[in-house]
Amino acid sequence: MSLFPTTVIGAGAWGTALAIAIARNGNEVILWGRDAQHLADMQKTRTNERYLPGLELPETLRIEPDFNKAVSSAKHILVSVPSIAFAGMLQKIKPQLVAGTPLSWATKGLTPDTGRFLFDTATDILGEYHSLAVISGPSFAAEVAKDLPTAVTVASQDETFAQGLASALHSPTLRVYTTHDVLGVQIGGTVKNVLAISAGISDGLGYGANARAALITRGMAEILRFSASLGAQTETMFGLSGIGDLILTCTDDQSRNRRLGLAIGRGLTVEQAVAEVGKTVEGMYAAKEVLLRAQQIDVEMPIVEQVYKILFEGNDPRESVQTLLCREQKAENAYPAQQTTAD
Repeated sequence: MSLFPTTVIGAGAWGTALAIAIARNGNEVILWGRDAQHLADMQKTRTNERYLPGLELPETLRIEPDFNKAVSSAKHILVSVPSIAFAGMLQKIKPQLVAGTPLSWATKGLTPDTGRFLFDTATDILGEYHSLAVISGPSFAAEVAKDLPTAVTVASQDETFAQGLASALHSPTLRVYTTHDVLGVQIGGTVKNVLAISAGISDGLGYGANARAALITRGMAEILRFSASLGAQTETMFGLSGIGDLILTCTDDQSRNRRLGLAIGRGLTVEQAVAEVGKTVEGMYAAKEVLLRAQQIDVEMPIVEQVYKILFEGNDPRESVQTLLCREQKAENAYPAQQTTAD
């Protein structure tokens, strides 16, 4: 008997990878995607050749083309869609959702044009009668699907739900931690995508490992300022969904955000770079929303600001780097107060 039956909404790389991971543990999983032909191909080949070629789907994973059936029969729903589609998808899910059905998501970002976190948006749409959870951490879909060693975090204010979801995902190759700091996990998973674009731009310009390390480190300082102002836990920023995810996306070319930055650094226009990546680049949307939220709470985020200006205001990448380098010299940490001793 399936211990944690799950309906996954979104048949892209990450949705499919998570569906595979849960199904491998013997749980019944239903997978729905918006492209009917894609689902038909998956059903026929028992693979997702478009996003995860060559990886066979477990027997306990069933493709369901009927959205209403997929949602109305769900015991747990896991959403894996881009942040720009998140609110719309929840609006679509809501009429079919049975009261009390828990919902989680692996989407990283903010709600467009608002600077609001997805947890707040989900609560507004679904109400307070559904347990909610966020899955985040340093993880590429292909590596999870291939059963390569990975560690992620499940964040929820409902400890029972968090433990259940973590157990459904947990395996000898997928280690899953839990936390109640939903806000902190969302911050880490969102801002790191913007910083990965900056690291890619720097590398595309040929600025080397020193510059990349500086961007990662000072980017982490921006995350810490931002998270502290919003009330997240500092410990979360030094965990998997914070520094762990930041290092991964800034240093590995599997990251779409880093690849976008690399293309821009090589001289492509933003439009050309987006076309070259060919898939959703969450950091593009996040740059706008994070900067908006930072301005709302009066937090300085110079790297995020320069990425935004490159993406949306046509700033030259070299000039943006120069702007960062020419910032006022200051101490990295405050000096302790000087002590005086009496003669």
